[in-house]
Amino acid sequence: MNNDRRVVITGLGTITPLGNELETFWSNLKNGVSGIRRIEAFDTSGYDCQIAGEVRGFDPKPFFRNAKDIRRTDRFAQLALAAAKRALEDGGIDLEKIRRDRFGVIVSSGIGGLKTLEDQYTILLTKGPARTSPFTIPMLISNMASGLISMEYGLRGPNLCIVTACATSNNAIGESWRMIKFGDADIFLAGGSEASVVAIGLAGFSAMRALSTRNDEPERASRPFDRDRDGFVMSEGAGVVVVEELEHAKARGAKIYCELSGYGMSADAYHMTAPPPDGKGAARAMELALEHARISPDRVDYINAHATSTDIGDLIETRAIKKVFGDYAHKVSISSTKSMTGHMLGGAGGVEMAACALAIRDSVIPPTINLENPSEECDLDYTANVAREKKVRVALNNSFGFGGHNATLVATAFTG
Repeated sequence: MNNDRRVVITGLGTITPLGNELETFWSNLKNGVSGIRRIEAFDTSGYDCQIAGEVRGFDPKPFFRNAKDIRRTDRFAQLALAAAKRALEDGGIDLEKIRRDRFGVIVSSGIGGLKTLEDQYTILLTKGPARTSPFTIPMLISNMASGLISMEYGLRGPNLCIVTACATSNNAIGESWRMIKFGDADIFLAGGSEASVVAIGLAGFSAMRALSTRNDEPERASRPFDRDRDGFVMSEGAGVVVVEELEHAKARGAKIYCELSGYGMSADAYHMTAPPPDGKGAARAMELALEHARISPDRVDYINAHATSTDIGDLIETRAIKKVFGDYAHKVSISSTKSMTGHMLGGAGGVEMAACALAIRDSVIPPTINLENPSEECDLDYTANVAREKKVRVALNNSFGFGGHNATLVATAFTG
């Protein structure tokens, strides 16, 4: 690995329950607006949970050159392509002036085309195998987001899909950082997308008793670190960032949001869906990310926590932060933007990376809304309910997924 190759973030694209434009999303995030509503996409009668963060008002047509491809792609891939296009535009990228064989894509999904699987299985059962779509498999496989983006823009660099549940986006961004460091590419579109707010997705997570059932107060349902939290709120959305080698970015006159300075990952090796009580796996990911960045814990200004509003998850992440940061854990600013967006699963880390970049740009810590009574042991500074103006020089982005996958990214203010 050529550690002299510095890596920066030069473009952001977000499609979320808080808006489909970057600045709309960021304004709502700073102002503590919740994107959680009662589900409109299908009838939720009979479901314990009837709320989610849906992407509203999304039209895929402006993002496709060929309208036929819309019918041949699942919603998760459509959201991914839209976020990628927004990131390209925000990054001011002229594809005619960039070597496309050194332009990679790692845009992933934790679950993939769940709606396609649901629809086609229903057709199989009711109408027989001859009536299933020939696009069934291409539509549902998770790697199709990366494939679609590369085909749409002729990007011939490294192209892959990393599936690590809710850590997916962070791993995608982190591995793009690693490949640029290694010299395999100069620029990437990296992040994730999810569109699992469908009947089988809601039923599956509900059966695990993982979801909030605060159906009468959707906007107050996602409440990380609060003693009255009762589960996470599932959401859909996509977050894609432009990850670029510094000299490459400078040569084209790109604006630079921040430097991507470190990346760490680990495994809990403990349980399918629960972290170990000591938070050792999450702590290891944070420690490795800071080690790669050559940054001591006491220099971190902001942590965008994974905190999904589950009883065990929020508590264990708090313990992990205390393990890594020691006494400084009580001084660092922390927030869970999932309190507003809900949990976009494989798309979460990409959107939260954009939030970290914007926090650095604007010197603002977005809040954790609905934090009214912190639960026992959750006694850190979670930026409760109201955003805070604060200079952010170093930000950590945590994502932890089912299967015990942990991934942390470090972003730093670019200083030339």
